[in-house]
Amino acid sequence: MRRLLARRLLLFLLCVPFTPVLGQNWGGVAGTVSDTTGQPIFGVTVIIDDTNFGTSSAGNGRYSLRMPAGSYTLQFSAIGYETSKHPIRIVRGQTVRLDRVLRESAMELDVITIEGNRPETAVGVFQMDPESVQNIPSPLRDPLRALKLMPGVASNNEMSNQFSVRGGGLNENLLFVEGFEIFLPFRPRQGEQEGLSLLNADLADKITFYTGGFPVRYGGKLSSALDVSYVRPSRQLIRGSAHVSLLDAAVTASSSALNNRIGWVLGVRKARASNFFETQELKGNYEPDFSDVQAMVDIRAGAGFDLTLLGIVADHEFRLDPNSRRTFFGTLSQDPTIAPNNIKSFWTTFDPDNEESDGYRTTFGGARLTKTISDRFSVSHDFSYFDTEETEQFTLDGTAVLYQVDPGSENPDAGDGQFPIGASRTEDRADNEIGVTMLTGQGRWRFPVGSHSAEVGYYGRAMRFRDRIFEKSVVIGPNLEGDIVRIVADSLEGNATFSESQAGAYLQDELDVFPGDPGKLMVTAGVRADYFSFNKRVTFSPRISARYRHNKLTSFLASWGVYYQAPGYRELRGRPEPGQTILGALNRDLTSQRSNQIVAGIERFVPSRRLILRAEAYFKDISNVISYDIENVRIRYSGNNDATAQAYGVDVQLRGEFVPGLESWASYSFLVAREQFSDDFETDYNAGRVARPTDQRHTVSLYVQDYIPGDKSWKLHLRTLFGSGLPYTPPVPGETLGNIVTQEPGPRLSARYPRYFRFDIGATKELIVFERGLSRPVRLQLTGELLNVFDMINTVSYSWVPDASGIWNRIPTRLTPRTINVRVRLEF
Repeated sequence: MRRLLARRLLLFLLCVPFTPVLGQNWGGVAGTVSDTTGQPIFGVTVIIDDTNFGTSSAGNGRYSLRMPAGSYTLQFSAIGYETSKHPIRIVRGQTVRLDRVLRESAMELDVITIEGNRPETAVGVFQMDPESVQNIPSPLRDPLRALKLMPGVASNNEMSNQFSVRGGGLNENLLFVEGFEIFLPFRPRQGEQEGLSLLNADLADKITFYTGGFPVRYGGKLSSALDVSYVRPSRQLIRGSAHVSLLDAAVTASSSALNNRIGWVLGVRKARASNFFETQELKGNYEPDFSDVQAMVDIRAGAGFDLTLLGIVADHEFRLDPNSRRTFFGTLSQDPTIAPNNIKSFWTTFDPDNEESDGYRTTFGGARLTKTISDRFSVSHDFSYFDTEETEQFTLDGTAVLYQVDPGSENPDAGDGQFPIGASRTEDRADNEIGVTMLTGQGRWRFPVGSHSAEVGYYGRAMRFRDRIFEKSVVIGPNLEGDIVRIVADSLEGNATFSESQAGAYLQDELDVFPGDPGKLMVTAGVRADYFSFNKRVTFSPRISARYRHNKLTSFLASWGVYYQAPGYRELRGRPEPGQTILGALNRDLTSQRSNQIVAGIERFVPSRRLILRAEAYFKDISNVISYDIENVRIRYSGNNDATAQAYGVDVQLRGEFVPGLESWASYSFLVAREQFSDDFETDYNAGRVARPTDQRHTVSLYVQDYIPGDKSWKLHLRTLFGSGLPYTPPVPGETLGNIVTQEPGPRLSARYPRYFRFDIGATKELIVFERGLSRPVRLQLTGELLNVFDMINTVSYSWVPDASGIWNRIPTRLTPRTINVRVRLEF
């Protein structure tokens, strides 16, 4: 790709009229790239820094590049090697000799890194340039949705940006932007309500994803940590991008000023995915409106001082005027004489004045002052403000009719061949509001101690929660005497406001055991202490990891650590009983969940094919578990430390250039997650070792990029996601009211949803609008996507509706069918 750009650039320059004097102003650079053993390296990318102008090394490691006379910085990068930069001065009419030696890059345990604006890739770290991120076929461009392709990550809902890692809960993942912690919505009910996350991929320079074994500086949660660093412009004119699609749009820009003392980036996004949401079985007038503005300013004040300012304002709204829902379900027999057909349909008609209005408004501001004393000695302190207000209001009153369907009828969608077997009316109301405000201060010192690299840090956080909730669900139907009865299926009402605080500190040390062979054996150890005012408890978390480079192709990894997760608001509130206030339901004896984790892995680099194969096995022993259930994407915690749990599995990933110049990857994960309730909370329905809500045995993900033969300006992008069925709790008969038999939870998580499978494909045509010398050319990308190519039926949840005889029927809630999307993107 870079050779193609180089040829186009040269052609453009040759086509521009110029005098022989200007033609004589060119020179060149040539040399050989090798590793530390003297072996030449094939396929090293050699570019002028901050441009796409460059070339790559041949099989003998040699390269050559012509350019105008002047001073430049050359960047050398290759998979499995550390990136090297070298200043060079090109003399008119001469070829400068420049040989480079690249060192094998170090590995970091359980880290997957998605990077933008950085072509280098290190062993043990997954990297992807912005083009790859943008080309992943997906309804909305969001880094969290890209993570679903990573090993160990599971998500069975294309409308949601939530995910679980290695059997962990959806609420067990740390999220950071520029070192500041941010949060997902606290109380979503459906994926449509979430909108865009607060991570803007267009602004990202580096996204580091820890699937476990993350160091002590990242604090306490049980599963993973995602750390996003935004780009810091330097010595450049304004550059950016803009895109618009059928579902979303975005504009980004960045530049520097005052002789590179100030750099800034700005991103604006807007998504109105009504066309996507309207493909669901629930029909109506969808009006989603998700937007945010993000800006970062980096001020290099001199004397080693650097001030970073980050601001985010997000306004996400979701409105729906429901009309009707039609769902067909059951079994269709190939031979009805052996097994009869059993097709049913569930039709719901909503009242005309029904509506749903949800949303959240988030404001974030952060400031960090850093003093850099040397390459290994720095001090930084920062302060951040996070505030979010979430609202959920709906009135959903509807009449539902259950039909038996004759599969031989001409037009079942129009009602032909359908015979009513039950009817009921439901009234669902909600008027909820939750507000969370956090003030956080933290600092860190990084300094050398001999051959050690030490880091010490602290943090303090003040939190304020405001919660108002009103929820009521009523089922209406006739009793045995024909009288209409109202059954309150669910009801909760209350208000709460309270404040809490957290504080903590950590110490971390990294040691290069063999200084004579740097990177041969690296050991990182640390410990952190955390205090939570709610339960007045202090926790201590020791952690250690090691990486051993057996040779330049093979490395071994291992880690052990203790991880605590303090209860958040959702865990604290639990499930208030009828008549109980929210504050009265708070469990002051609730303690932090604790996880002992051990991981061992191996990574093998195949230089001839530029592929990396990585496999890791892990085991988690979790105590003080706060059990929970998942309904669609809503998490309901028990509010008690009522169980213990274990999770173990294997993650395997193959990544590299299946097609030269384009990175692809394939992943497979095996997982077992079990929990056991303590004697005080054990019942007939949860006795013994039962599945956890995220116990998904097998997951497979595949992302492949390819060129169209004969025209490398066309690219194809394929994404495949497969996940075996997640567990759910089926109901059992409860109290009988009239002819309606109520239901109550049955054997815990004893049934499974169907498997989840999606296959998405995209095609992108790239055009060079015009070249700008050695600056980045102006490019236009035209993309068409076919989402859910095979129109697979995926189920996210079930509801149960009784027929006329009082038998409950399982009604699936399905996700989106096949849809299309078209995108236009301009980069400048």
